[in-house]
Amino acid sequence: MELYVDSANITEITHAASLGIIRGVTTNPSLLAKEDPTVDVKQRILDIYKTVGGHLSVEVNSTDTDGMLREADDILSWFPEATIKIPMIPTGLAAVKELSRREIPTNVTLIFTPTQALAAAAAGATYVSVFLGRLDDMGQDSIQVMRDVTEIWDTNGLESLIIAASIRHPIHLLECAKLGADIATTPYKVLMQSLKHPLTDSGLQAFLNDYEKMKAEKEKHAKGGQ
Repeated sequence: MELYVDSANITEITHAASLGIIRGVTTNPSLLAKEDPTVDVKQRILDIYKTVGGHLSVEVNSTDTDGMLREADDILSWFPEATIKIPMIPTGLAAVKELSRREIPTNVTLIFTPTQALAAAAAGATYVSVFLGRLDDMGQDSIQVMRDVTEIWDTNGLESLIIAASIRHPIHLLECAKLGADIATTPYKVLMQSLKHPLTDSGLQAFLNDYEKMKAEKEKHAKGGQ
């Protein structure tokens, strides 16, 4: 399972990329607005891609098919490597069908049910983004939804790549990896949480303490032999 970072913050993205663990980035209008409502979206997207390379989804903001296609064309005019992010609505599926016909990669977002994921794949989506955290917020079992999606994919041999999105904690990462999701797009904070464990920290400190003791003993013996 590949890891993407779900962020529009250049500092976070740069740090995650420096660790060598992410293969792409996803953004959305909410993340961009959170960073800076006045941000130059085009420049921010290009800066992110320059930092990470790989996958970068850029979301359209129209809700009608023609508007989405126009936006997709505009995005591709200044960022040819973009994956076009389309909402999971009927007009969005029509846009995905056309973009797929033109061999333009698409990421269908805001998927909450297996049938929505299946419809997106049928329309030709390159990626289907299944949201977990928001389902949990409503008291639904998001991992069961992901389990159903991956079972449908395995049974039918579907080619769209499954993105686990709206990740809230490292257990989401663990369960989605076990179920066979292709990608998890993860907030920077959760990504960092997934790398840490108190026993790792205490174990490292013990190693460092013992090394210093050993070093001190060697220096002591060296001075005694002079």
